This record gives sequence, structure tokens and C-alpha cells, in this order.
Amino acid sequence: MFAYIRKYFISGLLVWLPIWVTLLVISFLVDLLSKSLLLLPHQWQPDVLLGVHVPGIGVIITLLVIFLTGLFAANFIGSRFLAMGDAIMARIPLVRSVYTGVKQVTQTLFTPGGQSFRKVLLVQYPCPGVWSIGFQTGEVSKEIEGSVSKQGMVSYFIPTTPNPTSGFLMMAPRSEVIELDMSVEQALKYVISLGVVQPVITPVKK
Repeated sequence: MFAYIRKYFISGLLVWLPIWVTLLVISFLVDLLSKSLLLLPHQWQPDVLLGVHVPGIGVIITLLVIFLTGLFAANFIGSRFLAMGDAIMARIPLVRSVYTGVKQVTQTLFTPGGQSFRKVLLVQYPCPGVWSIGFQTGEVSKEIEGSVSKQGMVSYFIPTTPNPTSGFLMMAPRSEVIELDMSVEQALKYVISLGVVQPVITPVKK
């Protein structure tokens, strides 16, 4: 009797848990985007202007502002203004370190054609004979490469499980890593699921 109860309870849990987690994530994102409206003066708040609360209007306005900003930044005049803004930020102590670092990381990650987080690697970590999933982040600087190895080296990020936002930055000769024929999405599912969601892994070169 207990075995049947446990079986059906787990079946129900497997149905509701993904739905619950998905709703939590969506709720968090919507709440985060909606809070961007708090940057506006009180008299300019949509609820004040419209006289009624419209659910989701913060998300729409935030996405629209991001899109229009990208449209402005893509033309000649916008790029000039952005260059002036970057120059001003670069002159402010402490602020320039944070701003420049974040800008470089975001440009590296989101620039079309970039190599960061485009390749999934199989690497030996934390010791020889034990393998982990890693994401290539780029090429190693010539200074570091010359101090360690005469052959080409790559830098890669090894995420922790089940939270892939934290992890370790590693560097190794290219010959010591195996590039996998696996998408970043598949690899992230594999990491987050603690290895339960098995992707199709095909080593393509070593």
C-alpha cells in the first residue's frame, strides 16, 4: 500500500515541480523587470499616469527601452554619444574599474561570432582521470602561455552543480581538453540536472 502511495506521490511531484519552478523563475524575471520603473519619478510612473495598475507594463516598457537603446546605439550619432559616455565613465575612479570590466564581459559574451561560451569541453578536473564539463571562454594571453607551455592554451569555465553561475576559471593546453559536439544548452541541462538529463556526447577532437 505504501509503495503505491509513494509511486503516485512521486508521479504527481514530477508533474508539478517543473511547473512550479518555471513559474518561480518567470515571476522573478517579471518582478525584476517591473522594478526598473522605480527609477522614474513618481509622477511619471505608469500607474500614476494611467490611474490604474496594468500588470506586466513594466516588462513591456523595459524591453522597449532596451530595444530602442540598441537601435540608437547602432547608428552613427548613437555610437558617438556612447563613446563620449564611455570616456566620461573611464575618468571616474572606482566606477571605471567596475564599468569597464562589466562592459568587456558583456561584449565578449553577446557579440555575434564571439567564441566565449560557444564550445563545450571535457576536461580533467579536479584530478587526472576525473572528468568535468567546461565552457571555453577564450584564448590564453601570450604572457601566460609563454610562461607555462609553448603550445596553444585555452581558458575555460567549470560550473558548479546545480548552480552553474558559480565555478572555476581554468587554463590548460589545447591538447589536454576534448571539444564536445554538444550545445551549450545541452551541457547546462546536464550540469543543472546533476547528470540526470543525459545529452548525446561525441568527442570531435583532442
